[in-house]
Amino acid sequence: MQAGWPFLLFIGLVILLVAIIMLLSYLLGARRRDRADARPYESGEPATLLPARGISIEFFRIAVFFVVFDLETAFLIVWALVAREAGWAGYFEILVFTGVLLAALAYLWRLGSLDWRDVHKRNRQG
Repeated sequence: MQAGWPFLLFIGLVILLVAIIMLLSYLLGARRRDRADARPYESGEPATLLPARGISIEFFRIAVFFVVFDLETAFLIVWALVAREAGWAGYFEILVFTGVLLAALAYLWRLGSLDWRDVHKRNRQG
């Protein structure tokens, strides 16, 4: 317990600082609420209504693909930085990692998830 007191002190100071900032925000913040405050607003433009059919699933599909392959890139860059220290074991691990992701990509390609040209045709066909 003697060695852990600096960490506990740090955590206590962080909690105290957050509490002070929240209290000051509450005390010094604006009190009036306008109707305009409740309206969505983004990038300097008032938000428009959503399409009648909602947001397309392709938007979410692209977002998920981006996150997956962005993380893959981050892992590959980190691995490239420590490749010599990782040795052959690290090399085979990154081969397995990349192989699993390539297999997933091939599976998605085979399903047609990556073909967005004929989305409306597929939706009508079921």
